[in-house]
Amino acid sequence: MGAAIIHGGRLLAACRADPPELAGGWEFPGGKVEPGETEQEALVRECREELGIDVVVGERIGADCPLHNGMVMRVWTASLTRGEPQAREHSELRWLTEAQLFDVPWLPADLPVVEAVRRHLKESG
Repeated sequence: MGAAIIHGGRLLAACRADPPELAGGWEFPGGKVEPGETEQEALVRECREELGIDVVVGERIGADCPLHNGMVMRVWTASLTRGEPQAREHSELRWLTEAQLFDVPWLPADLPVVEAVRRHLKESG
């Protein structure tokens, strides 16, 4: 699952540090759903672990994104409620305005959702 964290009219993007074939690609932060978790609960946990922040998960955004391993990524909007994001598992974090959305090389699985995020940035900005 991925979190489109929108705060102050900007989207938080995260640069992969690993594995080597994905390093340098940008993505929505998030991760796998653990047994017994909902997708929303997984995103809250992953944001705490990866970024050191608390979020409130909003609505699904974009379509399911097939991944190379046969899994599917789903992205949800999220609002920052506590903390300042820290790159604990990523090489870099960047807040992007609507005009900057494509200033980073998004990973192929995340790219289709980026366009859907534009509407949310306009509404929150």
